[in-house]
Amino acid sequence: MSDETPPEVRPISFHLTLLGRLRAYLFAGILITAPISITIYTTWIVVRFVDERVTALLPAPYNPNHYLPFNVPGIGLIIVLAALTVVGWLTAGFFGRLFVRVSEGMLARMPIVRSIYGALKQIFETILARQAATFRQVVLVQFPREGMWRIGFITGTTPGNTQDVSPEGVLNVFVPNSPNITAGFLVFIPPSEIVECDLTPEEALKLLVSGGIAAPPPHRTAAARPAVNRNARA
Repeated sequence: MSDETPPEVRPISFHLTLLGRLRAYLFAGILITAPISITIYTTWIVVRFVDERVTALLPAPYNPNHYLPFNVPGIGLIIVLAALTVVGWLTAGFFGRLFVRVSEGMLARMPIVRSIYGALKQIFETILARQAATFRQVVLVQFPREGMWRIGFITGTTPGNTQDVSPEGVLNVFVPNSPNITAGFLVFIPPSEIVECDLTPEEALKLLVSGGIAAPPPHRTAAARPAVNRNARA
């Protein structure tokens, strides 16, 4: 009879299973708490940044924090939102529009300032006023070379001789970088070289920011997919 002791298989299997479960619980905890914590922390930084600069400009009699033993968060942000609302209300009137026209006329005479102001104004009008509805159309383009596909957003068309580079014309496509979607490239591509994508803008942005990890669910119904604009140049 052999004196060798058979290996203990069950305790090792249980040990590995326990470690696997603990690791899964750890990842689940990170997945739940990390986005919430980062969002709260970022919001707190923005609110605190605005409060520190706005409340510093308020005289002591008009500062609510002067009468309280602690600082009330969000006072500066509320003041900024109220001030912007008042400015918008004033510019809606005759004198407000006249003031805006005179101010823009003065800025138009400054060589460098007029370019910066014009670009910023167009960007904010596009984002806030939603004048470019086609910006929400997600497409696939071959960039920077043929055979390499990237996600892009149709932003419109540029009139002039830029349309002469192709017999069918070209579309403005913004190709964002990953994971920094605030930077990217503006490319002009003929419509025949653009592949329409059924991703929603939110899904496309998540895919870019996560580097392809946060992929959309594979079994989406046709009703849940966005309506793609078949006539992108219209």
